[in-house]
Amino acid sequence: MSDLLTHAGQVARKEFRGVFASPAAYLFLGVFLAAVLFAFFWIETFFARNIADLRPLFKWLPLLLIFLVAALTMRTWSEERRAGTLESLLTAPVPPLALVLGKFAAALALVALALALTVPLPITVALLGPLDWGPVIGGYLATLFLAAAYVAIGLYMSGRTDNPIIALMLTTLVCGLFYLIGSPTLTNLFGHRIGGVLALLGTGARFESIARGVIDLRDLYYYLSIVGVFLTLNLYSLERLRWAGNPAGTRHRQWGWAAALAAANFVAANLWLAPIGWARVDLTAGKVHSLSEATSRQLARLTEPLLIRGYFSAKTHPLLAPLVPQLKDLLEEYAVAAGGRAQVEFIDPTRDRAAEEDAAARYGVRPVPFQTADRYQAAVVSAYFDIVVAYGDQYEKLGFRDLIEVKAHGEQDLEVVLKNPEYAITRAIRKVSGAWAAGGNPFENLSQPVVFHGYISPDSRLPTALRSLRADLQTLLDDYAKQAGDKLQVTLQDPDAEGGQLAAELQRKYGFGPQIADLLDPKPFWFYLLLESAGETVQVPLPANLDKDALKRSLDAALARFAPGALKTVAVLKPPAFGPGGQRYSQLEQALSEQVRLRDTDLADGHVPPEADLLLVLAPRALNDTQRFAIDQFLMQGGSVVLASSPFDVQVHNTLTASKTDSGLEDWLAHHGLRVEHSMVLDPRNAALPVPVERAVGGLTFLEYHLLPYPHFADLRGAGLNADHPVTATLGQLTVSWASPISVDADKNKGRSVSRLLTSSAQSWVSDRIDLVPDYRSYPDTGFAVSGERGARLLAVAVEGRFDSFYQGQPSPLARSLSETGAEDAGGDTAQPKNAAPRIDSVIDHSPASARLILVASNSFASDAALEIASQGLNTLYTKPLAFVQNAIDWSLEDPDLLALRGRTQLARTLDPLRESEQQFWEYLNYGLALLGLAAVWGWRRRVAATDRRYHDRILAEV
Repeated sequence: MSDLLTHAGQVARKEFRGVFASPAAYLFLGVFLAAVLFAFFWIETFFARNIADLRPLFKWLPLLLIFLVAALTMRTWSEERRAGTLESLLTAPVPPLALVLGKFAAALALVALALALTVPLPITVALLGPLDWGPVIGGYLATLFLAAAYVAIGLYMSGRTDNPIIALMLTTLVCGLFYLIGSPTLTNLFGHRIGGVLALLGTGARFESIARGVIDLRDLYYYLSIVGVFLTLNLYSLERLRWAGNPAGTRHRQWGWAAALAAANFVAANLWLAPIGWARVDLTAGKVHSLSEATSRQLARLTEPLLIRGYFSAKTHPLLAPLVPQLKDLLEEYAVAAGGRAQVEFIDPTRDRAAEEDAAARYGVRPVPFQTADRYQAAVVSAYFDIVVAYGDQYEKLGFRDLIEVKAHGEQDLEVVLKNPEYAITRAIRKVSGAWAAGGNPFENLSQPVVFHGYISPDSRLPTALRSLRADLQTLLDDYAKQAGDKLQVTLQDPDAEGGQLAAELQRKYGFGPQIADLLDPKPFWFYLLLESAGETVQVPLPANLDKDALKRSLDAALARFAPGALKTVAVLKPPAFGPGGQRYSQLEQALSEQVRLRDTDLADGHVPPEADLLLVLAPRALNDTQRFAIDQFLMQGGSVVLASSPFDVQVHNTLTASKTDSGLEDWLAHHGLRVEHSMVLDPRNAALPVPVERAVGGLTFLEYHLLPYPHFADLRGAGLNADHPVTATLGQLTVSWASPISVDADKNKGRSVSRLLTSSAQSWVSDRIDLVPDYRSYPDTGFAVSGERGARLLAVAVEGRFDSFYQGQPSPLARSLSETGAEDAGGDTAQPKNAAPRIDSVIDHSPASARLILVASNSFASDAALEIASQGLNTLYTKPLAFVQNAIDWSLEDPDLLALRGRTQLARTLDPLRESEQQFWEYLNYGLALLGLAAVWGWRRRVAATDRRYHDRILAEV
């Protein structure tokens, strides 16, 4: 074996040197680099595509290699046959196998050298954006294995003829057939079953799998089997030449059987390896092609059978068809990870009428019309591309819009990829399992026992309405005790007993104080309810309507917070969709509704809905004292508040207009050491804005939309996103529109954790002008005048810890006014009528340390208008602000399962904002580096040739 490898190495070195003895090698390298750069920058329009990956490179390499490897190998054996040197090689004291392996290694080394000269491309992309190196490594590895297969084919075809042109044509034909068999061009003409088999036989589908960053043993061996088969055939053809003209004998037949058996074993090993799905490595950042720990935890919580059903039509849109096998593989991984708790099915409703009717009736799954074509006709067909996740009596349907991501390069040029299927499916599982659990026994899904603490005064000191509520509470607790078994303990205590020691402890620990029901009858009492489990405490707020049903809803909502995976509720306070200052948040609400329950509220009664786990306040305007009190006390109860607020309202119609506004929360935020400045941040590192530009043609004026830099759209990445905080760690990039700077009072926030989430670049500046229309004629680089001091500005902050109430030491704004004549109270609310139910006057003085407040200084953050403009600039649906809000909610609710999955879409890694001159610089730099690489290779080979000459001269001199 060592002698064989030695001889093979000597042949490889000789062949490699021989290639560089003529301009052929430099021509090969030059043509390869020219084709790669042309495809990357011109055909795939890398900068216009604006994605920091190398998909444009690896998309073309399988096709380019067919022609380039064919040209490289066409003379390998055919020239030897035509020159008559093949007979000398076959009679030399070198094993034929060493000749085959040596020529194979030399050709593959030249391909590897060509690939090495393309390394400036990934380095360039890494410098311009957040490149994931996993798919890059996978792409280069896949290219080497694919090139090895093509080289083996080329060597065999070259050995079959003495005409290099015929060898070139044969190699191109055979390699092209291998590529065509698994390409969407052919597989789309068949159903998924036949198309899946063809994809396994073709070189292209395997290449795409590895180029995604997933190194699968089956894919690698597939290429090795092609190498083995064609090198075996090459060796056998050489042996046949050695005994050509001699009568066939036993040894010749043995050679034939041995070659056939070896080739058959190379092929059969693919079948043996087919069931081995675990032998794979996911090289991508975050393991985006592997089921995460979050998914495994979610599946482990299942107590009922889970059904995941894929509805896929055999005939569908050509751009969707290649994604179906990927989804099927992913769903099968769910079945394996669930360990019998999940059933995965695949149904083609177009071939089963009963299944089609059942899908429509039970799950609302209906076909979507797509333009499609087969080998007989082109037509519009109604196709299915849906996934249904069902659990108990709950189900969630995922359509193609939930599963794919589209990038437009022009009117007809679309790039369609799977968006983030694991996130979508796991989110659906989480939603249906949480909804099912919420509808049953609230204690069934609790992993730890719960202690109920009732801090209640005797009936003699309670108002009449609370006496009846006290009786209702006891009835509810008795019912809960029957359902809970040993998972519920109940303690009822009077805080004023034993000298008020408990009252003092409650005041210190939770900020609780005596309550009153009416300012005209200020007799204090206690009525606080708490649930405690595993060190976590949740306050049960008194409902606005003091009745049994409302109290049960509050208790159920509090219990649900202890159930792992339970569906959370987010209360949303937002401005009206129309009118002055109107903002629409339909995309945000749709995204949030996929993981939480949404409850709209106006806080007019001074309470956050009792079932709310988090309060989301969007673009607040002129909030009154009652609404402000509701936000304050929700935070004091240990709740989490996510607030998007700025002193400016932006309207997007035919133009951009801004107006100053008062949120009503300025003093409240200042009390907590946060202030939103009355100015806007402009950042030279920004996203593009589609701007209409007039152009005169033939005496007529036309409007064209150009993508121009817009400093009000700060493009945050790198240091602009806090990599150490869960909310921003996985985003990679975020565009913040019309934001204002935030200042943090360090003294007021002593003892609290303050995290800077979003920060503008060090070159940003601020302006208080409300003119948002850029003037590129006067300021061609930015569209706005640069004024004031430049520096990084804080745009979003997260504060966690103990907060002191804004109303500490003051009467509650909800208490009945001293006047019974309908006059307004101090907070601006109209007094209650005399026969109204009592409004409990209690102010929680401070919050527990678990309270959280997130402030984003932008009224338009995550609004439909801002998302639409950002999407137009990127030619794809932009959802990063939605991911930020979802992350903020998950972090605030200490529900991190989906945090690691969100934001991992394939088209999410955008390039840094670049001017056209900068884009041209990087493009031309790569052209120059390619020429420099060729020059370096030329210098290297000249030096090797000179060394060889000196070596031979010494030998001749000695002779």
